[in-house]
Amino acid sequence: MASSTLPSNGHLVNIGTHSLALYTYGPEPSSSKDPVVLFISGVASDALNWQAVVRLLGPSLRSYTYDRSGYHNSESSPLAPSAENVALELSLLIEKAPIPNPLILVGHSWAGVLTQEYIALKGTDQIAGLVLVDANHETAPLVMDVNDPILWTVAAGVEPYSAWGVEAEHKLTQEEWGAFRAAETTEKFKLIECKEGFENYMPSFETLRSKELSKKQPLVGDKPVYVIGGTRSRDWSGLYKAGVAKGNGTEEQRSHVRELIKTVDAKNEGLMKEFLKLSTKSELVFASESGHFVQMTQPEIVVDGVKWVLDNLPASSLLRRIKATSRASNGPYYSPYKVNRNGHVFSMNVPSL
Repeated sequence: MASSTLPSNGHLVNIGTHSLALYTYGPEPSSSKDPVVLFISGVASDALNWQAVVRLLGPSLRSYTYDRSGYHNSESSPLAPSAENVALELSLLIEKAPIPNPLILVGHSWAGVLTQEYIALKGTDQIAGLVLVDANHETAPLVMDVNDPILWTVAAGVEPYSAWGVEAEHKLTQEEWGAFRAAETTEKFKLIECKEGFENYMPSFETLRSKELSKKQPLVGDKPVYVIGGTRSRDWSGLYKAGVAKGNGTEEQRSHVRELIKTVDAKNEGLMKEFLKLSTKSELVFASESGHFVQMTQPEIVVDGVKWVLDNLPASSLLRRIKATSRASNGPYYSPYKVNRNGHVFSMNVPSL
């Protein structure tokens, strides 16, 4: 992949076997002790899904996005895209870039598994904090089946981004949205999507559970962890309605999907609460106006999460500067399940379990 295809803020980082595309935002940190943000995408996603968040994060903080092996501007890997191998390549990217600073890892969806595989591999010494965006917990497949065959029978032929409401409600620019969708039409994308999403995604949960990290909680000690839950029923209701409009499914199948929709939010909430065990300093919020892709439809919630982590790190001159210059916050945090003026449902001060 020629570097001329990269935007001005991107460059290829050779990790030994191949090169990954890394994109840089914000100023150079004044010290190697200043925290930086690294965004990690979910399964079958490249760096483009973080654009609205990066834009809202503002110019005062160094942040990075990257394309995993085989996606967009990154080269393909000789390794299978298992969660363990993805975590290994992430560690090599951080080493070779290099990014020596403390890391605030912001992960969406499958990145809940990837971040814990990274911790299993490298420990927590370089981690400053975590923001988990409707992330996959290691027990998720035991609780809810996102690939339920009856759900997808009813949703056959439905365009997911449209049914989920992402196409209408995303906060990307039209150019960014066009690039995001165009990348998913390429043969390169379809190849890695198949390898990652269909061959390695589900086995990654059992592999992670076998490491028994849950017995080592709080895994990151007192480092701040901010958990954002999406409203999964929005996505599944959208798929159901669009599928029924096409005439899909028997009444028995439709009834099955309706029952799934009734219970999915409570199940997802339980999974999000499990992430609170990662740290003695953790917070949980719910994106009431988003499904799974919170970073695209309510990017301000992710930005709030990064700022919360920064606010809960030891004070430094950098943090004081960020607080003085960054976008005004959405107001004070309130008691459990309070809705603030932007419609975010907050479950605050939830103790680690």
